[in-house]
Amino acid sequence: MYPTSCDTFVALPPSTEGQRIVFGKNSDRPCDEVQEVVYFPPKDHEADDKVECTYIEIEQVAHTYAVVLSRPAWLWGAEMGANEHEVCIGNEAVWGKESVDGEEALLGMDLVRLALERAKTAEQAVDVITDLLEKYGQGGNCMEDVCGFNYHNSFLISDRTEAWVLETAGKYWAAEKVEAGYRNISNEYSITTKIDKEHPELRTYAQEQRWWNEKAQFDFAKVYSYSNTARIEAAEGRYCEGRKLLKKNEGHITAETMMNILRDKESGINMEGMFMTTGSMVSVVPKDQNFPGVHFFTATPDPERSVFKPFIFVVDIKQLKHTCSPCFGEEDPVKKKPRFQSKPNRKHPLFLKHEVIAAIIDSNSEKGHKIEEKMRALEKQKLAEMEKYLTEGIDDATQLVHLFTDTVDEEFSIYSNA
Repeated sequence: MYPTSCDTFVALPPSTEGQRIVFGKNSDRPCDEVQEVVYFPPKDHEADDKVECTYIEIEQVAHTYAVVLSRPAWLWGAEMGANEHEVCIGNEAVWGKESVDGEEALLGMDLVRLALERAKTAEQAVDVITDLLEKYGQGGNCMEDVCGFNYHNSFLISDRTEAWVLETAGKYWAAEKVEAGYRNISNEYSITTKIDKEHPELRTYAQEQRWWNEKAQFDFAKVYSYSNTARIEAAEGRYCEGRKLLKKNEGHITAETMMNILRDKESGINMEGMFMTTGSMVSVVPKDQNFPGVHFFTATPDPERSVFKPFIFVVDIKQLKHTCSPCFGEEDPVKKKPRFQSKPNRKHPLFLKHEVIAAIIDSNSEKGHKIEEKMRALEKQKLAEMEKYLTEGIDDATQLVHLFTDTVDEEFSIYSNA
Protein backbone atom coordinates (compact mmCIF):
# COMPACT_ATOMS: atom_id res chain seq x y z
CA MET A 1 0.00 0.00 0.00
CA TYR A 2 1.38 3.39 -1.03
CA PRO A 3 -0.69 5.99 0.81
CA THR A 4 -1.96 9.05 -0.97
CA SER A 5 -4.92 10.82 0.43
CA CYS A 6 -7.58 13.49 0.41
CA ASP A 7 -8.76 16.45 -1.61
CA THR A 8 -10.38 19.55 -0.12
CA PHE A 9 -12.22 22.34 -1.95
CA VAL A 10 -13.81 25.70 -1.27
CA ALA A 11 -15.74 28.05 -3.54
CA LEU A 12 -16.70 31.62 -2.72
CA PRO A 13 -18.74 34.24 -4.59
CA PRO A 14 -18.68 34.92 -7.50
CA SER A 15 -17.85 31.25 -8.21
CA THR A 16 -20.90 30.03 -6.30
CA GLU A 17 -24.60 30.49 -6.94
CA GLY A 18 -25.85 33.15 -4.56
CA GLN A 19 -23.93 34.71 -1.71
CA ARG A 20 -22.73 31.41 -0.26
CA ILE A 21 -19.51 29.61 0.60
CA VAL A 22 -19.40 25.97 -0.55
CA PHE A 23 -16.85 23.67 1.14
CA GLY A 24 -16.10 20.03 0.36
CA LYS A 25 -13.70 17.26 1.26
CA ASN A 26 -13.05 13.61 0.52
CA SER A 27 -11.25 11.79 3.33
CA ASP A 28 -9.05 9.08 1.81
CA ARG A 29 -7.93 6.52 4.34
CA PRO A 30 -7.15 2.77 4.59
CA CYS A 31 -10.02 0.87 2.99
CA ASP A 32 -10.81 -1.09 6.17
CA GLU A 33 -10.97 1.99 8.40
CA VAL A 34 -14.39 3.07 9.68
CA GLN A 35 -15.34 6.74 9.66
CA GLU A 36 -18.07 8.05 11.97
CA VAL A 37 -19.97 11.31 12.23
CA VAL A 38 -20.23 12.72 15.76
CA TYR A 39 -21.57 15.85 17.44
CA PHE A 40 -20.12 17.43 20.58
CA PRO A 41 -22.06 20.25 22.30
CA PRO A 42 -20.54 23.50 23.57
CA LYS A 43 -18.99 23.21 27.00
CA ASP A 44 -17.44 25.33 29.74
CA HIS A 45 -14.26 24.05 31.39
CA GLU A 46 -12.41 24.61 34.67
CA ALA A 47 -9.19 26.60 34.76
CA ASP A 48 -6.95 23.57 35.31
CA ASP A 49 -8.75 21.19 32.91
CA LYS A 50 -6.77 19.15 30.39
CA VAL A 51 -7.90 17.57 27.13
CA GLU A 52 -6.61 14.15 26.11
CA CYS A 53 -6.04 14.12 22.36
CA THR A 54 -5.10 11.03 20.35
CA TYR A 55 -1.60 10.68 21.82
CA ILE A 56 -0.92 13.56 24.20
CA GLU A 57 -2.69 15.62 26.85
CA ILE A 58 -2.77 19.41 26.49
CA GLU A 59 -4.25 22.37 28.32
CA GLN A 60 -7.98 22.96 27.82
CA VAL A 61 -9.51 26.36 27.11
CA ALA A 62 -12.30 27.99 29.15
CA HIS A 63 -14.99 27.26 26.55
CA THR A 64 -15.27 24.96 23.55
CA TYR A 65 -17.79 25.46 20.74
CA ALA A 66 -20.25 22.90 19.41
CA VAL A 67 -18.76 20.81 16.60
CA VAL A 68 -19.88 18.16 14.13
CA LEU A 69 -17.04 15.93 12.94
CA SER A 70 -16.29 13.16 10.49
CA ARG A 71 -13.43 11.14 11.90
CA PRO A 72 -11.71 7.76 11.83
CA ALA A 73 -13.41 5.92 14.68
CA TRP A 74 -10.17 5.08 16.51
CA LEU A 75 -8.90 8.60 17.21
CA TRP A 76 -9.82 11.79 19.07
CA GLY A 77 -9.48 14.32 16.27
CA ALA A 78 -11.22 14.55 12.90
CA GLU A 79 -10.58 14.51 9.17
CA MET A 80 -13.08 17.30 8.63
CA GLY A 81 -15.93 19.11 10.32
CA ALA A 82 -17.67 22.35 11.19
CA ASN A 83 -18.56 24.33 14.29
CA GLU A 84 -21.51 26.38 15.50
CA HIS A 85 -19.96 29.55 14.02
CA GLU A 86 -19.95 27.89 10.57
CA VAL A 87 -16.18 27.48 10.46
CA CYS A 88 -15.31 24.45 8.28
CA ILE A 89 -11.93 22.69 8.20
CA GLY A 90 -10.38 19.81 6.28
CA ASN A 91 -6.75 18.67 6.45
CA GLU A 92 -4.35 16.99 4.02
CA ALA A 93 -1.21 14.93 4.42
CA VAL A 94 1.83 16.68 2.92
CA TRP A 95 5.49 15.74 2.66
CA GLY A 96 8.52 17.86 1.83
CA LYS A 97 12.18 18.55 2.55
CA GLU A 98 11.56 18.97 6.28
CA SER A 99 11.67 15.52 7.88
CA VAL A 100 8.50 14.15 9.44
CA ASP A 101 8.62 13.56 13.19
CA GLY A 102 7.34 10.13 14.24
CA GLU A 103 7.37 11.13 17.91
CA GLU A 104 3.88 11.29 19.38
CA ALA A 105 2.50 14.83 19.48
CA LEU A 106 -0.63 16.38 18.00
CA LEU A 107 -1.95 14.77 14.85
CA GLY A 108 -3.17 17.03 12.07
CA MET A 109 -6.59 15.52 12.75
CA ASP A 110 -6.34 16.61 16.39
CA LEU A 111 -5.57 20.12 15.18
CA VAL A 112 -8.71 20.11 13.02
CA ARG A 113 -10.90 19.38 16.03
CA LEU A 114 -9.04 21.72 18.38
CA ALA A 115 -9.37 24.61 15.93
CA LEU A 116 -13.09 23.97 15.42
CA GLU A 117 -13.65 23.86 19.18
CA ARG A 118 -11.72 27.09 19.79
CA ALA A 119 -12.16 29.42 16.79
CA LYS A 120 -15.04 31.71 15.74
CA THR A 121 -13.52 32.56 12.36
CA ALA A 122 -11.27 30.97 9.75
CA GLU A 123 -8.43 33.35 10.58
CA GLN A 124 -8.75 32.55 14.28
CA ALA A 125 -8.51 28.87 13.36
CA VAL A 126 -5.20 29.57 11.61
CA ASP A 127 -3.94 31.22 14.79
CA VAL A 128 -5.16 28.36 17.01
CA ILE A 129 -3.42 25.73 14.88
CA THR A 130 -0.14 27.62 14.57
CA ASP A 131 -0.03 28.41 18.29
CA LEU A 132 -0.59 24.73 19.11
CA LEU A 133 2.11 23.71 16.61
CA GLU A 134 4.59 26.00 18.31
CA LYS A 135 3.71 24.73 21.79
CA TYR A 136 3.14 21.00 21.23
CA GLY A 137 4.37 20.13 17.74
CA GLN A 138 2.85 17.65 15.30
CA GLY A 139 3.67 13.98 14.95
CA GLY A 140 2.66 10.40 15.61
CA ASN A 141 1.36 7.47 13.61
CA CYS A 142 -1.69 8.44 11.57
CA MET A 143 -3.07 4.91 11.25
CA GLU A 144 -4.41 2.63 13.94
CA ASP A 145 -2.07 -0.11 12.75
CA VAL A 146 1.57 0.35 13.67
CA CYS A 147 3.10 1.11 10.29
CA GLY A 148 4.83 4.46 10.70
CA PHE A 149 2.48 6.49 8.49
CA ASN A 150 3.52 10.03 9.41
CA TYR A 151 3.15 13.36 7.65
CA HIS A 152 3.02 17.13 7.91
CA ASN A 153 -0.37 18.79 7.41
CA SER A 154 -2.06 21.37 5.27
CA PHE A 155 -5.51 22.79 6.07
CA LEU A 156 -8.29 24.47 4.12
CA ILE A 157 -10.43 26.58 6.45
CA SER A 158 -13.54 28.62 5.64
CA ASP A 159 -16.19 30.69 7.41
CA ARG A 160 -19.03 32.98 6.30
CA THR A 161 -16.77 35.54 4.63
CA GLU A 162 -13.44 34.05 3.55
CA ALA A 163 -11.15 31.04 3.44
CA TRP A 164 -7.55 30.35 4.44
CA VAL A 165 -5.02 27.79 3.26
CA LEU A 166 -2.51 26.84 5.96
CA GLU A 167 0.46 24.62 5.06
CA THR A 168 2.96 23.30 7.58
CA ALA A 169 6.41 21.74 7.68
CA GLY A 170 7.10 20.68 11.26
CA LYS A 171 6.59 23.86 13.28
CA TYR A 172 7.09 26.11 10.25
CA TRP A 173 4.10 27.30 8.23
CA ALA A 174 2.69 29.66 5.64
CA ALA A 175 -0.92 30.83 5.21
CA GLU A 176 -2.81 32.30 2.27
CA LYS A 177 -6.08 34.24 2.48
CA VAL A 178 -8.78 33.50 -0.10
CA GLU A 179 -11.51 36.13 -0.43
CA ALA A 180 -13.16 35.20 -3.75
CA GLY A 181 -13.23 32.53 -6.43
CA TYR A 182 -12.20 28.97 -5.62
CA ARG A 183 -9.28 27.06 -4.10
CA ASN A 184 -8.38 23.42 -3.56
CA ILE A 185 -5.60 21.48 -1.86
CA SER A 186 -4.25 17.94 -2.26
CA ASN A 187 -1.20 16.16 -0.87
CA GLU A 188 1.33 18.79 -1.92
CA TYR A 189 2.34 22.28 -0.94
CA SER A 190 0.37 24.79 -3.00
CA ILE A 191 1.13 28.20 -1.45
CA THR A 192 3.64 29.95 -3.70
CA THR A 193 4.46 33.66 -3.41
CA LYS A 194 1.14 34.95 -2.05
CA ILE A 195 1.75 34.57 1.68
CA ASP A 196 -0.49 36.52 4.05
CA LYS A 197 0.84 35.06 7.31
CA GLU A 198 3.92 33.00 8.10
CA HIS A 199 6.07 31.58 10.86
CA PRO A 200 8.57 34.30 11.90
CA GLU A 201 11.51 32.00 11.13
CA LEU A 202 10.11 30.40 7.96
CA ARG A 203 12.58 32.09 5.61
CA THR A 204 15.54 32.10 7.98
CA TYR A 205 15.20 28.34 8.48
CA ALA A 206 15.03 27.76 4.72
CA GLN A 207 18.23 29.78 4.32
CA GLU A 208 19.98 27.79 7.06
CA GLN A 209 19.04 24.55 5.29
CA ARG A 210 20.30 25.99 1.99
CA TRP A 211 16.88 25.52 0.39
CA TRP A 212 16.56 29.20 -0.50
CA ASN A 213 18.84 32.01 -1.57
CA GLU A 214 17.32 35.25 -0.36
CA LYS A 215 18.14 36.89 -3.67
CA ALA A 216 15.36 34.83 -5.29
CA GLN A 217 11.68 35.53 -4.69
CA PHE A 218 10.42 33.35 -1.83
CA ASP A 219 8.08 30.64 -3.14
CA PHE A 220 6.95 28.48 -0.21
CA ALA A 221 5.95 25.44 -2.28
CA LYS A 222 9.14 25.54 -4.34
CA VAL A 223 11.39 26.03 -1.33
CA TYR A 224 9.86 23.44 1.02
CA SER A 225 8.68 20.74 -1.44
CA TYR A 226 10.55 17.71 -2.70
CA SER A 227 11.82 18.29 -6.20
CA ASN A 228 9.88 15.28 -7.45
CA THR A 229 8.52 11.95 -6.18
CA ALA A 230 5.83 9.57 -7.39
CA ARG A 231 3.67 10.69 -4.47
CA ILE A 232 4.02 14.37 -5.43
CA GLU A 233 3.21 13.59 -9.07
CA ALA A 234 0.02 11.77 -8.03
CA ALA A 235 -1.04 14.66 -5.78
CA GLU A 236 -0.27 17.17 -8.53
CA GLY A 237 -2.54 15.26 -10.89
CA ARG A 238 -5.48 15.30 -8.48
CA TYR A 239 -4.87 18.95 -7.60
CA CYS A 240 -4.95 19.97 -11.27
CA GLU A 241 -8.02 17.86 -12.00
CA GLY A 242 -9.78 19.38 -9.01
CA ARG A 243 -9.06 22.90 -10.25
CA LYS A 244 -10.40 21.96 -13.68
CA LEU A 245 -13.66 20.71 -12.18
CA LEU A 246 -14.03 23.89 -10.13
CA LYS A 247 -13.29 26.07 -13.16
CA LYS A 248 -15.75 24.11 -15.30
CA ASN A 249 -18.54 25.03 -12.86
CA GLU A 250 -17.31 28.53 -12.03
CA GLY A 251 -20.19 30.88 -11.28
CA HIS A 252 -22.61 28.00 -10.71
CA ILE A 253 -21.07 26.00 -7.86
CA THR A 254 -23.67 24.60 -5.45
CA ALA A 255 -23.77 21.82 -2.86
CA GLU A 256 -24.81 19.39 -5.61
CA THR A 257 -21.90 20.55 -7.80
CA MET A 258 -19.46 19.89 -4.95
CA MET A 259 -20.96 16.45 -4.33
CA ASN A 260 -20.45 15.60 -7.99
CA ILE A 261 -16.82 16.74 -7.81
CA LEU A 262 -16.24 14.51 -4.79
CA ARG A 263 -17.83 11.60 -6.69
CA ASP A 264 -15.50 11.96 -9.68
CA LYS A 265 -13.46 8.76 -10.05
CA GLU A 266 -11.79 9.51 -13.37
CA SER A 267 -9.83 12.35 -11.76
CA GLY A 268 -8.78 10.20 -8.80
CA ILE A 269 -10.61 12.52 -6.41
CA ASN A 270 -12.99 9.70 -5.46
CA MET A 271 -10.24 7.29 -4.62
CA GLU A 272 -10.45 3.50 -4.91
CA GLY A 273 -8.11 0.72 -3.79
CA MET A 274 -6.23 0.01 -0.58
CA PHE A 275 -6.49 3.73 0.16
CA MET A 276 -10.00 4.89 -0.67
CA THR A 277 -12.51 7.63 0.09
CA THR A 278 -13.94 6.51 3.44
CA GLY A 279 -15.99 9.63 4.22
CA SER A 280 -17.11 12.83 2.50
CA MET A 281 -18.38 16.25 3.57
CA VAL A 282 -20.03 19.17 1.77
CA SER A 283 -21.03 22.41 3.53
CA VAL A 284 -23.08 25.35 2.28
CA VAL A 285 -22.71 28.50 4.38
CA PRO A 286 -24.60 31.71 3.47
CA LYS A 287 -22.69 34.96 3.95
CA ASP A 288 -25.84 36.36 5.59
CA GLN A 289 -25.76 35.41 9.30
CA ASN A 290 -29.57 35.28 9.40
CA PHE A 291 -29.46 31.96 7.56
CA PRO A 292 -27.96 28.70 8.85
CA GLY A 293 -25.16 26.72 7.31
CA VAL A 294 -25.97 23.18 6.18
CA HIS A 295 -23.34 20.46 6.54
CA PHE A 296 -23.73 17.20 4.62
CA PHE A 297 -21.85 14.02 5.59
CA THR A 298 -21.87 10.50 4.14
CA ALA A 299 -20.48 8.51 7.14
CA THR A 300 -19.89 5.70 4.61
CA PRO A 301 -17.20 4.94 2.00
CA ASP A 302 -17.33 6.03 -1.65
CA PRO A 303 -19.56 9.08 -2.15
CA GLU A 304 -20.73 7.66 -5.49
CA ARG A 305 -22.46 4.89 -3.53
CA SER A 306 -23.43 7.00 -0.51
CA VAL A 307 -26.07 9.49 0.57
CA PHE A 308 -25.00 12.97 1.73
CA LYS A 309 -27.05 13.57 4.89
CA PRO A 310 -27.65 17.10 6.29
CA PHE A 311 -26.81 18.55 9.69
CA ILE A 312 -27.73 22.03 10.97
CA PHE A 313 -26.52 23.55 14.22
CA VAL A 314 -29.50 24.38 16.42
CA VAL A 315 -29.04 27.39 18.69
CA ASP A 316 -30.32 27.32 22.28
CA ILE A 317 -31.67 23.78 22.04
CA LYS A 318 -29.94 20.84 23.62
CA GLN A 319 -28.77 18.84 20.63
CA LEU A 320 -28.27 15.18 21.31
CA LYS A 321 -25.04 13.60 20.15
CA HIS A 322 -25.55 12.98 16.44
CA THR A 323 -23.66 9.84 15.64
CA CYS A 324 -23.85 6.84 13.37
CA SER A 325 -21.94 4.70 15.81
CA PRO A 326 -20.75 4.36 19.39
CA CYS A 327 -18.38 7.21 20.21
CA PHE A 328 -15.14 5.30 20.84
CA GLY A 329 -12.99 8.41 21.00
CA GLU A 330 -13.67 9.44 24.59
CA GLU A 331 -13.73 5.97 26.15
CA ASP A 332 -11.07 4.32 24.03
CA PRO A 333 -8.10 6.66 23.49
CA VAL A 334 -5.46 4.97 21.41
CA LYS A 335 -2.66 5.68 23.90
CA LYS A 336 -4.36 3.47 26.52
CA LYS A 337 -4.56 0.49 24.17
CA PRO A 338 -1.67 -1.99 23.88
CA ARG A 339 -0.03 -1.17 20.56
CA PHE A 340 -0.07 -4.72 19.19
CA GLN A 341 -3.58 -5.55 20.29
CA SER A 342 -5.86 -6.52 17.40
CA LYS A 343 -8.19 -3.77 16.25
CA PRO A 344 -11.69 -3.84 17.75
CA ASN A 345 -14.65 -4.06 15.41
CA ARG A 346 -15.67 -0.43 15.06
CA LYS A 347 -18.17 -0.92 12.24
CA HIS A 348 -21.34 1.02 13.06
CA PRO A 349 -24.78 -0.23 11.88
CA LEU A 350 -24.94 2.09 8.86
CA PHE A 351 -21.44 1.06 7.78
CA LEU A 352 -22.36 -2.64 8.02
CA LYS A 353 -25.55 -2.23 6.03
CA HIS A 354 -23.80 -0.06 3.47
CA GLU A 355 -21.17 -2.77 2.89
CA VAL A 356 -23.90 -5.15 1.77
CA ILE A 357 -25.66 -2.56 -0.39
CA ALA A 358 -22.39 -1.45 -2.04
CA ALA A 359 -21.77 -5.05 -3.11
CA ILE A 360 -25.25 -5.21 -4.67
CA ILE A 361 -24.66 -1.92 -6.50
CA ASP A 362 -21.30 -3.22 -7.77
CA SER A 363 -23.02 -6.27 -9.23
CA ASN A 364 -24.56 -3.95 -11.86
CA SER A 365 -27.89 -5.68 -11.37
CA GLU A 366 -31.37 -4.22 -11.78
CA LYS A 367 -31.76 -4.40 -8.01
CA GLY A 368 -28.59 -2.37 -7.55
CA HIS A 369 -29.75 0.28 -10.02
CA LYS A 370 -33.08 0.65 -8.19
CA ILE A 371 -31.29 1.07 -4.85
CA GLU A 372 -29.07 3.77 -6.35
CA GLU A 373 -32.10 5.58 -7.76
CA LYS A 374 -33.74 5.62 -4.34
CA MET A 375 -30.53 6.84 -2.67
CA ARG A 376 -30.23 9.73 -5.15
CA ALA A 377 -33.92 10.56 -4.74
CA LEU A 378 -33.48 10.79 -0.95
CA GLU A 379 -30.45 13.04 -1.38
CA LYS A 380 -32.25 15.34 -3.83
CA GLN A 381 -35.20 15.52 -1.45
CA LYS A 382 -32.92 16.62 1.38
CA LEU A 383 -31.15 19.16 -0.84
CA ALA A 384 -34.53 20.69 -1.70
CA GLU A 385 -35.61 20.74 1.95
CA MET A 386 -32.32 22.37 3.01
CA GLU A 387 -32.71 25.05 0.33
CA LYS A 388 -35.73 26.36 2.23
CA TYR A 389 -33.65 26.86 5.38
CA LEU A 390 -30.82 28.43 3.37
CA THR A 391 -33.15 31.01 1.83
CA GLU A 392 -35.87 31.51 4.45
CA GLY A 393 -34.18 30.69 7.75
CA ILE A 394 -35.42 28.46 10.58
CA ASP A 395 -38.93 28.83 12.00
CA ASP A 396 -39.04 25.77 14.26
CA ALA A 397 -35.59 24.64 15.38
CA THR A 398 -36.99 21.62 17.22
CA GLN A 399 -37.55 19.93 13.86
CA LEU A 400 -33.81 20.03 13.15
CA VAL A 401 -32.42 18.51 16.34
CA HIS A 402 -32.46 14.99 14.85
CA LEU A 403 -32.11 16.00 11.19
CA PHE A 404 -28.99 13.93 10.55
CA THR A 405 -30.09 10.81 12.40
CA ASP A 406 -33.59 10.98 10.92
CA THR A 407 -32.01 10.99 7.47
CA VAL A 408 -29.87 8.01 8.46
CA ASP A 409 -33.11 6.21 9.38
CA GLU A 410 -34.53 7.02 5.94
CA GLU A 411 -31.38 5.64 4.35
CA PHE A 412 -31.73 2.48 6.45
CA SER A 413 -35.29 2.14 5.21
CA ILE A 414 -34.09 2.08 1.59
CA TYR A 415 -31.56 -0.62 2.40
CA SER A 416 -33.95 -2.71 4.49
CA ASN A 417 -36.58 -2.73 1.76
CA ALA A 418 -34.10 -3.59 -0.95
